[in-house]
Amino acid sequence: MGRLPPARELQMAVSRHHIIEKKFLEAVAAMEEIPVTPTARVMSLDRDLGVEIFESQLTSRVIDLEARAMKARDEGYYTIGSAGHEGNACVAAALAPDDICFLHYRSGAFMMQRAKAFPGVSQVFDTLLSLSASAEDPASGGRHKVWGSRRMNVPPQTSTIASHLPKAVGAAFAIGRRPILDLASLVDEESSLAPLSEGMIAMASLGDASMNHSTALGAINAASWATHQRLPMPLLLVCEDNQVGISVKTPTGWIESQYASRRNLSYFRADGLDLANAYTVARSAVDFVRERRRPALLHLKMVRLMGHAGSDVELTYRTEEEIEVVESRDPLVQSARLVVRSGWMRPREILDLYDELKARAARGAAEARRRPKLVTAEEVMAPLAPFDADAVAAVASSAASPERRVRLFGGDARLPERSARPRHMAMLLNWGLHDIMAQHDEVILFGEDVAKKGGVYHVTHNLYEKFGLARVFNTLLDEQTILGVAIGAAHLGHIPCPEIQYLAYLVHAVDQIRGEAASLQFFSNMAFQNPMVVRVASLAYQRGFGGHFHNDNGFGFLREIPGLILACPSRGDDAVGMLRTAFAAAKASGRVVVFMEPIALYMTKDLHEAGDGQWSFAYPEPGRYVPVGEPRVYEAETEEALTIMTYGNGVRMSLRVARRLAADGVGVRVVDLRWLLPLSREVVLGEAARARALLVVDEGRETGGVGEEILAVVAEYGPAGLPVARVAGRDSFIPLAEAANLVLVSEEQIAEGVRRVLEKKR
Repeated sequence: MGRLPPARELQMAVSRHHIIEKKFLEAVAAMEEIPVTPTARVMSLDRDLGVEIFESQLTSRVIDLEARAMKARDEGYYTIGSAGHEGNACVAAALAPDDICFLHYRSGAFMMQRAKAFPGVSQVFDTLLSLSASAEDPASGGRHKVWGSRRMNVPPQTSTIASHLPKAVGAAFAIGRRPILDLASLVDEESSLAPLSEGMIAMASLGDASMNHSTALGAINAASWATHQRLPMPLLLVCEDNQVGISVKTPTGWIESQYASRRNLSYFRADGLDLANAYTVARSAVDFVRERRRPALLHLKMVRLMGHAGSDVELTYRTEEEIEVVESRDPLVQSARLVVRSGWMRPREILDLYDELKARAARGAAEARRRPKLVTAEEVMAPLAPFDADAVAAVASSAASPERRVRLFGGDARLPERSARPRHMAMLLNWGLHDIMAQHDEVILFGEDVAKKGGVYHVTHNLYEKFGLARVFNTLLDEQTILGVAIGAAHLGHIPCPEIQYLAYLVHAVDQIRGEAASLQFFSNMAFQNPMVVRVASLAYQRGFGGHFHNDNGFGFLREIPGLILACPSRGDDAVGMLRTAFAAAKASGRVVVFMEPIALYMTKDLHEAGDGQWSFAYPEPGRYVPVGEPRVYEAETEEALTIMTYGNGVRMSLRVARRLAADGVGVRVVDLRWLLPLSREVVLGEAARARALLVVDEGRETGGVGEEILAVVAEYGPAGLPVARVAGRDSFIPLAEAANLVLVSEEQIAEGVRRVLEKKR
């Protein structure tokens, strides 16, 4: 292994699928002499089910071979196959059609078997459409090769390096929690919640290498944490252990050593190469989870044939002898031997079936090649960010019944809109959440410290008491789990409202938004949604309690996520109106919304002078909302000299500066963008067109901040010659105490920015 093999050997290594097929056919042909001797090992399988599973295994294999042929003809675009993992068809056979499944990418046989429970599903042709990136692929519309089906309750996974496990935990948690909810009042024409099948479970599969990923470990810990507290967690995890992750071997006995005797996660081990054993043990594991409502790990020993993918040259890290040993354990050969020995099929019948399946795959591939592809950017992006403005407006402008609101707030006189006293943002948000949860029974709210404590900033105060543990609950300290619970619950019809305690904490888990939640409608061609509103205590300027993780102004990592809606209110009444829109966008259009709540403005009551109360506001009447993209504009107090475009804390600071400049005769118009993604180009260009000069105040960092996009839009499409300047936070982490002000935008810097842009104007 000290040197690379010659080029010819490398080519042979890539092409070993022909060798594997030849060995299989020869092995089956040699089985004519095997006597029929049924054994107790197959008594859990009758002939019909055994042959059905075997046919699913064969079908998966011929599709793998056809995928290689399509790639060679430049007609296919994906060669990560399921060869060697055909035992997962036994898991599919053990599950019920209504169970929700989050699948590993080597799940071809699983899908072929599951499709048998759904008449009319043409899984073979659907898979070939996916391999050829056809726009008619029902799983993703030609956007990626995924295993997914709305009808079969298999949400598509893209890069399943354990990133699907948190949402599988979330789905199981939501399934287990559903009986706690009062379905009599929840399941009606206005609710997205529907009754679940009795005994429904969630299932997720992954490889042995992925079991080491921190995301997998966190999800397994979360499932165990819930189980330890006797919370229902009907989750089946399936580890398909082929003992290697691309080229890195899994240490012998590693999975067993970690999970065979783990508390709060039952362990089942099966030989995934033995059809009878795999089905028997899978059935036991499924029955355990279904009946006990507790999580289990089904450990299936498998092999990986034909390398990691078509481009993987195994001879660079395995000897030919090692490869041949693996190939000698081909599960199809073992299944064929079991089928023949049991008297279910004769070798000639197997070979005839194989030829028939292979011919069907070839015909399907030829047809898939002729089907249309995505040919425009608009077609590609069509499912990325669906938004039905009329439907969103209808939901946002509605409210819970007057009777329910009166009961909720304790009387008509105590309705928040009746209060004569203006309130700060935290109080108004709290009332807004009460109203939203009363209006939308499918909303659940959860996170760290949100229940009895009412949140670190008391924004969720009293929600636990009003709506109960079923809808408002604390989670363990793990942001990936919090967001995973949201995604999984959304699959079951909820509109989740997870709270992330601080913006910097969201970085730990952003792949659950970027790679999972925000991408689902795109990669499922709108067949699936996971609507949610993620509330995040955000941004800087928090006094007396700070440092980087509690005072973070960096959110460029969110702004690059396609399809995400990013909201940032600067005042309490806007926060309520925007929150209503956020939940409406989630409910009516399935959108994922991140709602950044400026920490420093939660309790802020005053604007210019201590005690002036000018940053406290009345609660908006039910039905009032802020449309996505709509700004709030503060007109200049004197003749307008320039426009400041800003958001969040920048709004209040800019208004304070504007008041001082007005005394000097300089009129400043302040535009609060409010919605930062998608940034409304119409608003930006409209304001630029009427501005005499433009200053962008961006409390985020210089690099990756909103200000960069505003300046780019104005430079490319705005009026020529418009004087423009920017004030932004420094590209720095935020230190403790007063030193933080050295890297954050200040009122003095805004005033200096005004002077700079006015100098350009002259």
